[in-house]
Amino acid sequence: MKEHLQEAVEHFRARTARYTRAERYYAGDHDLAFATDKFKNAFGSLFREFALNLCPAICDAVRDKLRITGFSPDQPDGKAGAALAAAAGRIWTANRMRLRAGEVHKEALKCGDAYMIVWPDDTGRAALYPNRASTCTVTYDEEFPGRVIRAAKYWRSPDRRIRMNILYPDRIEKFATERPADILSDGAALSPAGPPVPNPFGVVPVFHFANNADIGAFGRSEFESAVPIQDGLNKSVLDMLVAMEYAAYRQRWASGIEVEYDLDGRPTTPFTAGADHVWMTSSPDTKFGDFNASSLDQFIKVKDGFRVDIASVTGTPLHYFTPGSDALRTGAGVKRNESRFLAKVRDRQEAFGQVWSDVIAFALLVEGIADDAGLLTRWEDPAPISEREVLENIILKKQIGLPDQYALSEAGYGEADIKTMLAAARKGPERSTQNK
Repeated sequence: MKEHLQEAVEHFRARTARYTRAERYYAGDHDLAFATDKFKNAFGSLFREFALNLCPAICDAVRDKLRITGFSPDQPDGKAGAALAAAAGRIWTANRMRLRAGEVHKEALKCGDAYMIVWPDDTGRAALYPNRASTCTVTYDEEFPGRVIRAAKYWRSPDRRIRMNILYPDRIEKFATERPADILSDGAALSPAGPPVPNPFGVVPVFHFANNADIGAFGRSEFESAVPIQDGLNKSVLDMLVAMEYAAYRQRWASGIEVEYDLDGRPTTPFTAGADHVWMTSSPDTKFGDFNASSLDQFIKVKDGFRVDIASVTGTPLHYFTPGSDALRTGAGVKRNESRFLAKVRDRQEAFGQVWSDVIAFALLVEGIADDAGLLTRWEDPAPISEREVLENIILKKQIGLPDQYALSEAGYGEADIKTMLAAARKGPERSTQNK
């Protein structure tokens, strides 16, 4: 027991920095990674709050296409299958999962991990509790990778004591610190906080959503590979802002004047710079001028180059980062640019969909509806085609022999409408023959 408690504490400690960094970068709290000490001393306080933050776009582009439409039995069985799907839909709606599923997906895409705890409420109904990556952890079976053998959940109670539950297939062990604590210390600081709670379901009630993970491993943030490029993008924009500051007030020069010195032998400035000051001299040999302003085009090219790099390493279509570019929004161009992105979305649907199926199957077990429900998660098509494209595909199928009845069915017409339309089509040729 103690080793499991210590293991959970070590898991939380090991990944706290990663989750914190992901939270910061998603919120726009970035590091000035490539800024020199001179730059930090001169402009650090001015630009500390600045970031051209593209990290949310990387996550939200995937999240927007992860919309669950329902669940269906993996082996439909007439009324029994329909009843199972209806029960799954009722549990889903009762727990407001149409909204909260998006929150789970966002957490998994942002931090790499997210969790769902399922347990009966006071009435015996299945209650689904989304949990953040930083408050839960799971341990996988080394012999059977992918199977969770125990899990841990920790939080700080209103009395500021840290509490932790270790969840097993047969019980739930509860622990807490004896006094208020600010950090999660080693396992010795946590002591039992009550008798174990029996788990009659034989399954660890914690479900792990791991984004882009290896077998039996924890996930990775969707924008993890883009963080160094994001830092470079911020640096390029900050350099451009500094150049703009100097370009707005151009450096000026004067020649042909005598330099005066103060009592200490230091040269004095003959003119005072400023928009409200005029430089004048009585010497006819004096000349004035200013230095040419630096072109900002090079900074813009570098900034746009970083956008392309982020799109390349994350598989996100470039038009998500340049929404005003019409050249990237043509139908053929969008399909070409989104092919890799859609493959990534479908991969996330497969991975998350299996976990959602397990969540709802366990919820059905909790409510005594089904002991071992096999479910499939239905997703909204991430690349829906227009009605025109649907009809064009049906016409192509008719050209290779698709019967009219099936063609009308694919077009969305009901059985009664199809019979009426086919009957009308048969009468048309008969009337033409009688008229002849």
